[in-house]
Amino acid sequence: MKRSAWRYLWKSKDIRRKLLISLALLAIYRFASNIPVPGINRELVAQLTQTGGSAGGLINLLDMLSGGAVSNFSVLAMGVYPYITAQIILQLLIPIIPALERRMQEDPREGRAWMEKWTMILTIPMAALSAIGQINIFNAILGQSVAVQFGFSGGELIPTLATLLSMMAGTMFGVWLGELISEFGIRGQGLSLIIFAGIVSNLPRNLFSLITDPLYWWLIFIVVALLLVTIFAIVYVQEGRRHVPVMFPGRRVGSRMSMPVKSTVPLMVNMAGMIPIIFAQSILTFPTILASFFVNAEAEWLRNFARGTQNVLGGEGVLYPILFFVMVVLFTFFYTDILFAQQNYGDNLKKQGAQIPGIARGGPTQRYLTKVQRRITLPGALFLGVVAALPFFLGLFLPPGLQTTQVFLVSSAGLLIVVGVVRDTFQIIESDLKLHGYDDHLIS
Repeated sequence: MKRSAWRYLWKSKDIRRKLLISLALLAIYRFASNIPVPGINRELVAQLTQTGGSAGGLINLLDMLSGGAVSNFSVLAMGVYPYITAQIILQLLIPIIPALERRMQEDPREGRAWMEKWTMILTIPMAALSAIGQINIFNAILGQSVAVQFGFSGGELIPTLATLLSMMAGTMFGVWLGELISEFGIRGQGLSLIIFAGIVSNLPRNLFSLITDPLYWWLIFIVVALLLVTIFAIVYVQEGRRHVPVMFPGRRVGSRMSMPVKSTVPLMVNMAGMIPIIFAQSILTFPTILASFFVNAEAEWLRNFARGTQNVLGGEGVLYPILFFVMVVLFTFFYTDILFAQQNYGDNLKKQGAQIPGIARGGPTQRYLTKVQRRITLPGALFLGVVAALPFFLGLFLPPGLQTTQVFLVSSAGLLIVVGVVRDTFQIIESDLKLHGYDDHLIS
C-alpha cells in the first residue's frame, strides 16, 4: 500500500525543518506588515481603500505588490517592490552592455553573485525613491498629506527622515526575510512566497465582502467556476512542453559498442513562469511613482503630463489593460531569451556528443533550439497576457459599487503568481523528497 507523501514531509527532519522555518518567517512578515509607519495619519490612509476610479486601481495594485500592507500603511507598505525594480534594471542592462553579458556567460556563478550584490545595493536608492513617490501619490489622491509632517525644510526634516527610513528599513527587512527563506527554508522561493502570502491574505476579506453583499452575493458561484477554469488553464499551459528529438552517441562497454540512444530536449511553452507578470506590473507602476514628483510642478504642461500619466497607468480604463497585455507578452519573450541563453544547449549537447537530426552541432543547434523556443513561447506569452488583462476588461462591465478585486477575489496577475508559486514550491518539495529517498509522488 502506497503511503501518503504528506506523511513523508514530517518523517524527514530536514524537510520538516525547512517547512517550519518558512512558515515561521512568513508569519513574522505578516506580523510586521501591521506595524505602522511613524508620522502617518491613519484616518486618511483608511480612505485610500475606498477610493474609486483609476486611483483605486493603482492603490489595489500597490496593495497587492506590498502584500496588503498599503491598506494600513505599515513599514512594509512598499513590500519587496524596490528590490524587484532593481532586478529589472540590472536584467535590462545585461544584454545592452557587452561587458556584463560576457561576465555572466564566462562564469555564471560569479555573475550571479555580482548580480545579487548590486541588486541589493541598488535596492536602497530605489526604496528611498519609492517611499517618497508613494507618499506623494497618496497625497495627490486624497488632496492632503497622509504624513503629519513631510518635507525637507525647517522642522519637517527629522520627521520626514524618520518616515522614509522606516519604510526603507521595512523593505530591506522583507528582502532579508525572503533571503532567509531561500537559504534555510524552501530553497529559491523566498521572495515569491512573501508575495504569495500577501496575495492569499486578501482572499478571505474579498470573499467575505462578496458573500455579504445583499445584491451580488450570487456572483460567488460564477467567481468560483471562473477561478477553477482559469487555474486549470494556467496549469495546463505551464506544463506544456515541446520535445525536440536528439541522438546521444553509443558508449563502448568493454569490446562492444552500444547503439545510439534516442532522447529529447524538453522545451517549456512558458519558461519564464510568473516573472513577466511581476516585471510588467513593476514597470507600469514606476512611471506613476515618478509622475508623483511633478503633480505640483510650477509648469502647467508638466503638471498636466504628470496627472495624465497617473490617470492612464492608474489601473483602470481601456488603455491600461492593453499596455499590461503588451508588456506581459514582451517581457515573456525577453526573460525567456535570457534564461534560454544561459542554458547554452548548443555547447552542452556538443560536449556530450549529442546531435539533433539534420542540425549541425554547436552554434547551429543553439540557433535552431532558440528558434523553436521562441515559436512555442508565442502562445504561452499570449495566454499570459490575456489572463493578466482579462479582469481589467471585464471590470469595465461590472455593476456600480463592485470592484474587480472584490468580484474576482484576487487579480488575475495575483492568481498567476499564486498558481506559479504553488506549482514551483510543490516541485521543489517533490525533488527534496526524492533526494531523501522518497520516490512516491507528492500527492497520492
